[in-house]
Amino acid sequence: MDTNDFRNGLLDAGVLVDAGSPGLYHRSGDYESVVRALESYVSEAGRDDSPVRLFIAPVINLETLEGSGYVGSFPNLIGTINSFDGDMKKLGEFRGRVDSGGEWSELMSHTDVALSSAACHSVYPMYRGVTLPIEGLRFEVLANCFRHEPSMDPARLQSFRLHEFVYLGDPDGALEFRERWIATARRLLGELGLVTDLVPANDPFFGRGAQMMVEGQLEKELKFEITASISSDTPGAIGSGNYHEDHFGLPYSMSTHDGHVAHSACFGFGLDRIALALYYAHGLRLEEWPAEVRERLGFDELLS
Repeated sequence: MDTNDFRNGLLDAGVLVDAGSPGLYHRSGDYESVVRALESYVSEAGRDDSPVRLFIAPVINLETLEGSGYVGSFPNLIGTINSFDGDMKKLGEFRGRVDSGGEWSELMSHTDVALSSAACHSVYPMYRGVTLPIEGLRFEVLANCFRHEPSMDPARLQSFRLHEFVYLGDPDGALEFRERWIATARRLLGELGLVTDLVPANDPFFGRGAQMMVEGQLEKELKFEITASISSDTPGAIGSGNYHEDHFGLPYSMSTHDGHVAHSACFGFGLDRIALALYYAHGLRLEEWPAEVRERLGFDELLS
């Protein structure tokens, strides 16, 4: 099945509803049940770490976004938020343009927030200037995210959910955390009937110097992706494990218990991509999914 056939099947079955822009969809109750079941399934696997659980706002303060380094590296993916803050005179002009079908967006002004692009970015400034405990800190973070990648491929959504596990501490702890979560994620996804692979990866850096950053990321093996068939037989990423070194520890002056700059790592589950991979692997009707998959996700009650 190719991407277009899969997309048409999702739309025809009512699993997704076209929301008018490439990569933007409304979701059926069944689809949302899959995502919420995945949240619980993944969350249970992280319980032994006793992480701080955070539900991140869907918008992020611009200072935080800039501090993450995301703006400079991926300006093509971010979505800033504008709003009208003019006086009554400007309001009259604004309404006139709207009513006449004219260009009104140029009368809008930048706010101090943007749409969140990653789940973990809001965590690091919370610990600015903090000396971390010897065992480090662990977080479970859930977020609605946005990336401006309009596409007819349902695997490339502009609005999507991320479920991340994050570590702050020393370098050895960060690497151990990433490797453990990569292994855990592959087991969890395999038990849902997904065939996965682990591949070294890089972020889609933009602009001058991008190739150098890509090469550095690959050479240091900072990022690995778990891939599976999502909307076609060509695999795509459904999860990623990242070792940030001191990328966040340095600007936020976070230190380890022995005075060194803190390092960080995260593992992110792409909940929507995993849901789509399950539909691709098992079919568009939940009641026809393998019994063991339904049982692991707690669907038997839902479908009875």
